[in-house]
Amino acid sequence: MDDSALRPAIAGLMPAIRDELEAMVAIPSCAFPGHPPEPVHAMAHRVADAFGRYGVDAQITEVPGGYPAVTAHLPGPPGAPTVLLYAHYDVQPAPKEQGWTTEPFEPTWVDGRLYGRGAADDKGGIAIHLATLAAFDGRPPVGVRLVVEGEEETISHLEDYVDSHPDEFEADVMVVADMGNLVVGEPVLSVGLRGHVKAVVEVRTLDQPVHSGLFGGAAPDALMALITMLAQLIEPDGTSRVPGIASGEWEGADYSEDMLRDNAGVLDGVDLVGSGRVASRLWARPSVSVLGIDCPSVSAASNVLHPSARALVALRIPPGQDEHEAVTALQDYLRSLAPWHVHVETEPDKVSPPFSQGTDGRAFGLMTQALETAYGHPVHNVGSGGSIPLLETLRGVAPEADFVLIGPQDAQRAAIHGPNESVDPAEIERMALAQALLLQALAE
Repeated sequence: MDDSALRPAIAGLMPAIRDELEAMVAIPSCAFPGHPPEPVHAMAHRVADAFGRYGVDAQITEVPGGYPAVTAHLPGPPGAPTVLLYAHYDVQPAPKEQGWTTEPFEPTWVDGRLYGRGAADDKGGIAIHLATLAAFDGRPPVGVRLVVEGEEETISHLEDYVDSHPDEFEADVMVVADMGNLVVGEPVLSVGLRGHVKAVVEVRTLDQPVHSGLFGGAAPDALMALITMLAQLIEPDGTSRVPGIASGEWEGADYSEDMLRDNAGVLDGVDLVGSGRVASRLWARPSVSVLGIDCPSVSAASNVLHPSARALVALRIPPGQDEHEAVTALQDYLRSLAPWHVHVETEPDKVSPPFSQGTDGRAFGLMTQALETAYGHPVHNVGSGGSIPLLETLRGVAPEADFVLIGPQDAQRAAIHGPNESVDPAEIERMALAQALLLQALAE
């Protein structure tokens, strides 16, 4: 592909794009319940204003029951396809006790990377779209629908909005900038995402806390019952035991054990869990985890048996697995594990479907060429263990659309959802160039 005009144009834009990204990272736009709403709304306006500075008339679109989306519609020339560009401006919580070495909402440059919550996930994705449209002075050669969501990380209300306003989301190509390469400088395209279902389980055994010396050994402790149940969710090697969940083998690019150990920060001497190819474990099989337990902390502990305890249990499910059947199976299995006839209640917390994308579409092929041009390296197809619930909703609106999943979140160092999240601006620049080349090619 000819990048002689777009490559220098985007390179020249990058100092200003980095400034825009820093300003966005400084806003604590966490849309989770219990967090202040003002920064989330401020972030929406900041995003709209940023696109406005580059000729894109972005609007604040109210989403009933939730935080607004930032949207824009740029009609293309007659006969040109329409491309939907998606990202999200909300972020995960960033408590200091996670282990941050920088302030999460004070953007900080270290060794060429920008650190701060949301720098990669997904304000870096917004920066990709911003640089792409700026390269065309806000007048791309195809039709563009911009959608920047405000609730991707929490329970989203945008899906219902899409269902009730399908005409606002119709497109021939959906480009989702909420992914990333395995390592910086080596381009990949994601073709499958695991789904994510969660359930809360609560165990009750006693009317009230009682003395662990006077009653321990005879009276049932709810926390011990819960621990017993949670331990049975996995096999000794860490594989999920939840019955009835699809499981398969990944047939695309592999993910080496050494790369996983490095990217995940696995401590020396600690075994990996599961068996078989790492790529299959991450992208084609289920995995179960405990995300939180309600119980006293060590510092607040006392010598009592606990009358109740509860946990949030998550199950990642591979493409092809129905998410509603999966959350039912998880709850049924949790209840079946209860010892001593303890009282158990479960309820679903979140249900997100898996997603898979074919590789034979025109836009997918063109994006493969665009990434190879931008990076100077061949492109590999990979999966993702994460989930983006909106994708299946968008597919329902435009079932013939070609999906392209990209982003700045390199698995090696981005540390999304964890402490010390960061982004390499070179990834933003190369992804923006590839995306601009895609729009240019789609117009031909």
